Amino acid sequence: MTNLAAKTKIMLVDDHPMVRNGITMKIGSQDDMVICGEASTEDEAVELAKQLSPDLVLIDISLKKGNGIDLVKRLRSLDAETKMLIISTFPESLYAERALRAGALGYLNKQESNEKLIEAIRAVLQGDLFVSAEITQRLVTHALGKSPVSGDPLDALTDRELEIFRLIGAGVSTSGIAEQLFLSTHTVDTHRENIKKKLGAKSGAELNRRAIQYMLENG
Repeated sequence: MTNLAAKTKIMLVDDHPMVRNGITMKIGSQDDMVICGEASTEDEAVELAKQLSPDLVLIDISLKKGNGIDLVKRLRSLDAETKMLIISTFPESLYAERALRAGALGYLNKQESNEKLIEAIRAVLQGDLFVSAEITQRLVTHALGKSPVSGDPLDALTDRELEIFRLIGAGVSTSGIAEQLFLSTHTVDTHRENIKKKLGAKSGAELNRRAIQYMLENG
């Protein structure tokens, strides 16, 4: 039997208890891995990581407070050796490159099989990237200095703009967004205007409709 202290310590950051339970069961089936801690918010995860020094952190993008991309950046600044894998229902085509730029080593959709999750974890623990062939090709293209036109206009948004776009789609008011992201309402309004321009939305109402549609399609 593997000694508990010798097991790979994995920290799980997700705001849905049932999802955390399911992932814990998947990882618990492995003799050499253990969930050492769980968090549902960005700040909780940072404090827990300081206490536990996990070998790997599994992170969802959408959290109760904060978001996974910002969390990756914060954990990277605390410890450059921290290995992180994003697990999300959001499209890989939109978020995978953002996650890698922030400091994660992989991106996996939550709908993938148990075997795929374990495969991704083991790859990231070895220091390897774990993304689809499509994302790998995009990374290679960028590395070669080529800039293909993206089929998704949301790629033009910054991480902060995309987070605000998602919150708009979730029905959060400007003041609510400001409070949640620790911004002034003026800053949120400025971001809204920038998002409108980048997406070609002609009005605030059109921006709201597109944001709501995005959330309906992507959760």
